[in-house]
Amino acid sequence: MNDALPKPLKRVNVPRLSDAIVQQLESMILEGSLKAGDALPPERALAEQLGVSRPSLREAIQKMAARGLLVSRQGGGTYVSDQLETSFSSPWQSMVASHPELRRDVLEFRRMLEGSTARYAAERATEADVARLRGVVATLQQAHEAKDLGALSKADAAFHQAIADAAHNAMFSHLLASLFTMMRTHVHDNIANLFAVGTVSGELLEQHLAIFRAIEAHDPAGARAAAEAHIDFVERTLIRMRDESEREARAVRRAAVRGEPLPDPWREP
Repeated sequence: MNDALPKPLKRVNVPRLSDAIVQQLESMILEGSLKAGDALPPERALAEQLGVSRPSLREAIQKMAARGLLVSRQGGGTYVSDQLETSFSSPWQSMVASHPELRRDVLEFRRMLEGSTARYAAERATEADVARLRGVVATLQQAHEAKDLGALSKADAAFHQAIADAAHNAMFSHLLASLFTMMRTHVHDNIANLFAVGTVSGELLEQHLAIFRAIEAHDPAGARAAAEAHIDFVERTLIRMRDESEREARAVRRAAVRGEPLPDPWREP
């Protein structure tokens, strides 16, 4: 006869419905379905989509708002908090703008990050990811042909963000979004400077196309190499342009000291 007492059963913990809703909404943020600044659907519609009651949904939203993930704005509506991106971008955004020496560090970091995201995107991209990238590439080409620098800088950021999302790694996706928020002015200035240099703008477009083609072909090594080559080209070209500008400024200062006539581009009106 076995006199051993039976082990007590483990208590089954049923999560609150509001906690399950929080988990679902957090997953949507992590996967990029909901991004910083995006509005949640109206309460009634969202409750119907999730198959939950409005009071439970309201409780979940209040929990997420208390943690800084969601915010309510004047005039109505609940939004994903911008802090998901700005916590990384500030105060770095102003420092990158005012300290040009940081720009090489930024490019070095981008080379590492974007090389890895391109590699994983080539391994993991779904048909929907490739279709999204194809649309962004079309926008990039149109902005290039129109020589629209504003549209070009937005399309450039959207292209790299689409690659990060296609890598299906939440950290890559959110880190790159934060990075491009920080570098918005930096990227725009780079594009403006590079676009003014002869055939450079065409080369940049071809580099983006090479990255896309490698991802489309599911070629991880090729995608990584193309992404790193793109950043290397940007860095080399910007350094060359900076050196040329410094030489021109030095020559102008020497001419001014000697009382020699200035070259036409530097002559006072």
